[in-house]
Amino acid sequence: MNAKCLKSGLLTFLLAASACLAADKKLVLIAGKPSHPPGMHEFRAGCLLLQQCLAGYPGLTVAVHTNGWPASEAAFEGASAVVIYADGGGGHPAIQGERLKLLEGLIEKGVGFGVMHYACEVPKDKGGREFLDWVGGYYEDKYSCNPIWSPDFRKFPTHPVTRGLRPFSIKDEWYFNLRWRDDLATVTPILVAKPSDQVRDGPYVWPAGPYPHVQAAKGREETMMWVSERGGRRAFGFTGGHFHDNWGDDNFRKVILNALVWVSGAEVPAEGVASTLPPDALKQNLDIKGR
Repeated sequence: MNAKCLKSGLLTFLLAASACLAADKKLVLIAGKPSHPPGMHEFRAGCLLLQQCLAGYPGLTVAVHTNGWPASEAAFEGASAVVIYADGGGGHPAIQGERLKLLEGLIEKGVGFGVMHYACEVPKDKGGREFLDWVGGYYEDKYSCNPIWSPDFRKFPTHPVTRGLRPFSIKDEWYFNLRWRDDLATVTPILVAKPSDQVRDGPYVWPAGPYPHVQAAKGREETMMWVSERGGRRAFGFTGGHFHDNWGDDNFRKVILNALVWVSGAEVPAEGVASTLPPDALKQNLDIKGR
């Protein structure tokens, strides 16, 4: 091989390698502080389990930050997506200090965003407007409700997040009657089911309810997980995740793994993200809590 060909081949290799490196995605998972009794709101253990399931996934690196927020803003450098699994409401980690502005800057640059379980809830006057814009919807106190029930998820839209899913039902604190933005053309419901009249009549976890406006919608299907995509920005909301043991269900786990890959801008396989758990996986990394 002459020098010219060698130089050309080396250049082609370097360009290909550079393209591969540029294509790598970084997912930042933020786990909330310890909360609730053992086996519930195990944010740290849940995020570490999801990180383990995605270990070695082509083109994706997953960084987990615990105790509610990264110690340094440097954690967000090069992020393709930020997903929060934590307590919400007035204590939501995203609304403390200047963090909403930080997230807004990331999202405007095309960084994906996701919220899971209680992190779907923010106060209407502090985070509500942003969540409508960023995610498409959120849990609004005393408008949405949070009963523990077992919805039947029987059909799914055609979307990368639903790849490989099979019909399933699982007991969790599934929120519904969420507050949605007016432009729903860019929101795709992923997990949809019809609450029974008994579920609508309560009690809810807190406040116990029932709420007349929730009861008045008897017979209506409700969305408990959704994705949003507009202007090149990807986001998702997932209202389940109260009980840690639910991560042992293959479909429950798959739909979130698919969502994490998708929101990061990586490719979801045709049959979804495959994962298996070792026998003791659900017992690892649990927070130390009282009874």
